[in-house]
Amino acid sequence: MNTNNQTQEINLEAVLTEEYKNLRLDKVLATTFSQYSREKIQQWIQQGVVSMNGRPITSIKHKVQGGEAVHILTHLEIMRDDEGQAISLDILYEDDDIFIINKPAGLVVHPGAGNVQGTLLNGLLHHAPQLRVLPRAGIVHRLDKNTSGLMVVAKTLEAYTSLVRALSLHEVERTYYALVKGEMISGGTVDKPMGRHPNKRTLMAIVETGKHAVTHYRVQEKFKGHTLLRVNLETGRTHQIRVHLSSVRYPIVGDKLYGWRHQMPRGGQNEVSIATSNLSRQLLHAKALAFEHPITLQPLSFEVDLPEEFTNILTIMRNQV
Repeated sequence: MNTNNQTQEINLEAVLTEEYKNLRLDKVLATTFSQYSREKIQQWIQQGVVSMNGRPITSIKHKVQGGEAVHILTHLEIMRDDEGQAISLDILYEDDDIFIINKPAGLVVHPGAGNVQGTLLNGLLHHAPQLRVLPRAGIVHRLDKNTSGLMVVAKTLEAYTSLVRALSLHEVERTYYALVKGEMISGGTVDKPMGRHPNKRTLMAIVETGKHAVTHYRVQEKFKGHTLLRVNLETGRTHQIRVHLSSVRYPIVGDKLYGWRHQMPRGGQNEVSIATSNLSRQLLHAKALAFEHPITLQPLSFEVDLPEEFTNILTIMRNQV
């Protein structure tokens, strides 16, 4: 594993507007320079590399008054532990600034415990080694391992910064298809805060003190015992669609972590029961993506078909008596 790290100069400037008056400096800078985490911003403030109107500020609790010129000048160590790997990627679009990728179910996005290699990030670093200088190799949002579909990846820091900001401002339209258990009558909205599950820390849950999360859904097609939904995210919390749909008692088919259970139908097994019992994934697919190009500002939109495993089950449901 390659551990020869490099550094990249970080030179950021902005004028803080009046809307930030009386807010903490670390919070304001984490919003202004949203490509960097609040924790990283706090480190830079404490290191004395953040100045306001030419004067270094070292307290993360410093209150902004509005109108200040802020400057951050430092170096960021670029970790080189992640290796590029020759992983097949379904790249639908590529230019000098972005990729559009159709991620298959089963592919992990970021390396982590239990998945240190063989991830989308490893594949990206092999395809475009220059991504190593970007935060998260240019990945600005993620899909769960067993969720398929569209992702946008930045190729430059300017594109990364612009896309992160567009996501935070809800300017990226993400449309998902989800097959859920139960016969839903009409669409609706789930507006419930989310956070870590209080007892199972690897799961997410509806938590009163959690982060704001909003999911919109509408009925796309009805079946006996199931409903195909078209889902749009207003926010992008981890496992958001899965948790929100489960919370209104319509768990996603195949999602054993969030409430779906295979049940034997009355009268014994049928084609639908057999097909869903063999699922290794939740039937959730990021079908469409629309946004302004981060550099040219041209409107872009992409759409992909549902994967074969998904469409096969829908076909069986359409033909059931």
